[in-house]
Amino acid sequence: MSTSGLDWFKSSYSSAQGDSCVEVAVVSERTVRVRDSKDVSRPSLAVGRDRWAEFTAFVAGG
Repeated sequence: MSTSGLDWFKSSYSSAQGDSCVEVAVVSERTVRVRDSKDVSRPSLAVGRDRWAEFTAFVAGG
């Protein structure tokens, strides 16, 4: 799947330099794509939205 036309966004916690960050794009009602913001030419990871929600809840919990 080509990801060049997706609307990628970074976390509001990202620094202005863009270091150590991932970017996320919502592909469909079921899928989220995740990529390394430092090397956007590398393949992105596709995960289900439910699993992405579980991951972000886990990270937010510490």
